Amino acid sequence: MEINDNLLKQITETKYLTAENAWRYRTILRYFYLQYQKMKYWMYKEEIFEELKKNEHFVEYTMDQCKQDLDVLVEWGNLIPVQDTAKASTVEEFKNKQFRYHLSEYSVEIERMTIRLENLKVESASLEPSLLERLRIELKKFKDMANEDVNAVGNWWNSLNEDFKRLNQNYQDYIRDLYSLKAEEMMKTREFLVFKDKFIDYLRDFIKGLQQNSYAIESILKDLDMQQEEKVLNKVFEYNKSIPRIDTEVSLEVIRENINGRWINLKNWFLGDGERESEASKLFNITNEIIRKITRFAFQIVETRNSAANRKEEYKKLCEMFLNCKDIDEAHKLSALAFGIFSTKHIKGNIIRDSESINSGVYDENPYEVTIKPRVRTYREKRDKTPIPNNSERKRLMLKKVIKERENERSIMNNYIVNNEIDFAKLPKIESHVRVTLLRWLTKGSSSPNGISKTEDGRIFKVVLPRKDERCTLDCEDGKLQMPAYKIIFE
Repeated sequence: MEINDNLLKQITETKYLTAENAWRYRTILRYFYLQYQKMKYWMYKEEIFEELKKNEHFVEYTMDQCKQDLDVLVEWGNLIPVQDTAKASTVEEFKNKQFRYHLSEYSVEIERMTIRLENLKVESASLEPSLLERLRIELKKFKDMANEDVNAVGNWWNSLNEDFKRLNQNYQDYIRDLYSLKAEEMMKTREFLVFKDKFIDYLRDFIKGLQQNSYAIESILKDLDMQQEEKVLNKVFEYNKSIPRIDTEVSLEVIRENINGRWINLKNWFLGDGERESEASKLFNITNEIIRKITRFAFQIVETRNSAANRKEEYKKLCEMFLNCKDIDEAHKLSALAFGIFSTKHIKGNIIRDSESINSGVYDENPYEVTIKPRVRTYREKRDKTPIPNNSERKRLMLKKVIKERENERSIMNNYIVNNEIDFAKLPKIESHVRVTLLRWLTKGSSSPNGISKTEDGRIFKVVLPRKDERCTLDCEDGKLQMPAYKIIFE
């Protein structure tokens, strides 16, 4: 995701939707939009005022309020004013500044969006196999577009993207409605059985069209080579670049990125991107799942209805059997057989059986013992007391071992101390463990504020920095180390 300045800035043109006087602002802009559709782009405040006064909500509306509302909408960028000097015959009329207003581009798109939102409940989405058919026909023309002129390629590209946009948007909205809680509750009602078959037939027709066209589109896309794609997309780029734009500067890089992104999204919708399956296969699986869900709910409704009817006859037969019992003992036996034993306690556990035979009874199995624990808060299980082990001998041996290692290390390091100092530039070839010890001392001294520290056996030393960035080579058994020529001086 790319975050740029356009994404971070506020869209002040939408303030009129939630402002305090939104009912007035929205009415004014809706009137502008309706006139805009009739190709009347410019209007005076008097025309707007006269139109608003016709409505009962604006009975007490004044011209001053209309002028203030227009000024606010101009400030937010919804309206663009232009002073009309054609009717000014005197200096006084020129000073009064008669303005004509027209909608900004943002306001046109916002009004279109609000109208769609108002009609969202009416305009329901659908699954149209015809869109897939049109996509297949348009993509079949892809190779021919390489030899067409730029305008023909541009019109073909716009038609292709419009169909793909409608397909993608319609299927997402339709599937969202089917997965809503309201739709699932409706599927569980008996009224849904009336049009259940019609609904399933509709989904199956779409699946059939999806299978036929998606396979054909996949083969078309796989047959395209990189040169053909690049040639056609370059023509689309030339077409978009040739469109004149007023007061808008769009970089060529943004145009090309938009074209390439749309083409990649269309291909991934049918082919996938290698890591995830395509949207076409997802849509196929989701639609099949919805059909299974509808069938399952319908089966449950029918089963519930049939079980209620059958159970009624069973109850009648059972009542007749109770009436024919000789005495109460026989009735008790029939009750135990029909309803089972009342107030029974079932004990279950993770029991390992000795035999897997289904014919063996409870009394044929070995008894299983269970330790019952009291169900009180104060109960605590007894813990085994374990004494603390005596590790004094192990500690003594460990201490002896450490002291011996320290003495060996001290005797080795004393061989490299000359005149109470270790000069790294004059050291002979040393072993790896000696290098580790020297670098450890060097680190401890360098990290202290005054360069003074102690060795493991308590000797005090000071690290002296080299003069004028003097460097040396420390020759070790496992390689050579380039480093500054430090000195370690012991007290």
